[in-house]
Amino acid sequence: MRVIDRFCYKHPRFGIPNLMLFVAVGNAVVLLFGLMDTTGKLVNYLTFDPMLIFTQGQVWRLLTFLLVPENNGNIIFTAITVYLYYFIGSTLERQWGTPKFNFYYISGVIFTIIYGVAVWLISGWNVSVSTMYINLSMFFSFATLWPDMRLLLFFIIPVKIKWLALVNAVFFVIGIIVEPFPLNLLPIVAILNYLMFCGGDLWRVFQPYKARNSGNAVNFRRAARKVKQQQKNAAYTRKCAVCGRTDTDHPELTFRYCSRCAGYHCFCEDHIGNHVHFTE
Repeated sequence: MRVIDRFCYKHPRFGIPNLMLFVAVGNAVVLLFGLMDTTGKLVNYLTFDPMLIFTQGQVWRLLTFLLVPENNGNIIFTAITVYLYYFIGSTLERQWGTPKFNFYYISGVIFTIIYGVAVWLISGWNVSVSTMYINLSMFFSFATLWPDMRLLLFFIIPVKIKWLALVNAVFFVIGIIVEPFPLNLLPIVAILNYLMFCGGDLWRVFQPYKARNSGNAVNFRRAARKVKQQQKNAAYTRKCAVCGRTDTDHPELTFRYCSRCAGYHCFCEDHIGNHVHFTE
């Protein structure tokens, strides 16, 4: 993460601004045209299919599967889902910045593609992956950063987003247990970017409150003692040319430079007007 943060700081224009807006608009367009296409050929041409990618050169499927909505049958549910993930993604982009959010989203996409291709090469299974777990990882990141934000469930019931995240996590774990190997690895692979970007925040959330605060108290006392010792041993910046007192030993004194002395000579407030001037 330090490498990514350093890269994002040095390249603030990296990435696509409002990335989730393009993804949401693409989902809406595919949804509308998919509803008009009763044969389903349009969606089939856009889904992820590693066999067709490598045997027939249909490389556009590496990107177009991001534009296929999770549920094409229910237009209302799909529209709500697309808007929700657009809101979550745009909020994360405002929080992290465009470069870091692009790293987050693209890394989830790359992990998912690598999984689908690897399963096909090893087992011959033609896994048609989707954006479900990629979007779910964004939801988990949002819940980790703002756990107490409330969403209106069914537009009526206010629920904290952390509870919705816990419910999704339960279904997430159930999917890993129920699905056969290696299909059950897809949720884990797709959520690696969440663990990479928000693992530290997640660890601090689940730490006991007492342990978090006691550790901070010990560190604070240790840091205070260290700063005090450093101040005690710090070299002075001003020293009186008459009495030898320094601003480190006597911080209450005021030190001035004499304009009538040759060179730069500092004096304390007791000797600034009572000293023999230095000459060349």
